[in-house]
Amino acid sequence: MFTGIVETVGFIIDLKNDKDNYEVTIQVENKNDFLSDCQIGDSISCSGICLTVIEFDSGKNWFKVGISIETLRRTTIENMWSSSPNSPKINLERAMGSGNHRFGGHYVQGHVDTIAEVVEAVEEGDSVNFKYKLRDIEYIKYIVEKGFITVDGASLTVTNVDDNNGTFGVSMIKHTRDVLAQRPLGTFVNIEVDVTGKMIAKQVDLYMKKFMK
Repeated sequence: MFTGIVETVGFIIDLKNDKDNYEVTIQVENKNDFLSDCQIGDSISCSGICLTVIEFDSGKNWFKVGISIETLRRTTIENMWSSSPNSPKINLERAMGSGNHRFGGHYVQGHVDTIAEVVEAVEEGDSVNFKYKLRDIEYIKYIVEKGFITVDGASLTVTNVDDNNGTFGVSMIKHTRDVLAQRPLGTFVNIEVDVTGKMIAKQVDLYMKKFMK
């Protein structure tokens, strides 16, 4: 479980594909203590994807995770790999800890529902208003204005929704943009809708089916 408050960024330094066995090694940037309490089996949100640590080196600040075929289908993980020095950055957040910690975002599972294309970025004062178009339009029913949305692992507030076109918008202040990995127009991001909305929708659907019998 995560909060959607991104701690730092990283980038993929190795991707192994051996007979459908995918492993990705991620180098952490800047935050030298990110892996200080890491253990094998820990969960780390990698641009919104909850992945399990199978190997790490806290001294060199890298960790390795396993990737399932389902994750490849649902997410942008393969697009984050590049052998060039300009490999796309990945938003990183460790799992929620116990103790006296403030909860700044919303409950994020790290279970990506679909991906969306960045189709618009318009400056408004110190903020930038982004518009995203869902690959799978059926998820638009779970997105509501002023509701939660997780975009590449970041907890954001929905500012507008277009149900017919399958698009929604968010607004990011400068601080948020400075922390997050940037995605230019035409690229894709991982989307997790608010699980509460999905649970309510399913219960209503089950009730209506029972009621209509």
